[in-house]
Amino acid sequence: MEDPSAPEAVPAVPGLTNARGVGLERFAIRTREHSVTLAAWRLHAAAEEGSGWIALVDAASGRAHYRGEGVFLGWAQDRLASAYAALVPRGEEPPLESNQLG
Repeated sequence: MEDPSAPEAVPAVPGLTNARGVGLERFAIRTREHSVTLAAWRLHAAAEEGSGWIALVDAASGRAHYRGEGVFLGWAQDRLASAYAALVPRGEEPPLESNQLG
């Protein structure tokens, strides 16, 4: 029988030790492919190997694109996607922010 007060285990991220998501924020982003400003989610994370972030951009085509910085720099899209899914905070709704540009 599991203890309901025990903290939820964070799924392991291959290549990182004791990785944990430490923050999630919405921010504006520009890409070479688009003439408009898009919105993305930036997941800040930390591990024994270092810290960094993963940005998730939802393209108009419905395809997600990931970008890694810091400890995640150079990671392939599939590896960034699985790390993002494992580290995104659970049980908390990120604050809704209205980005008014212009």
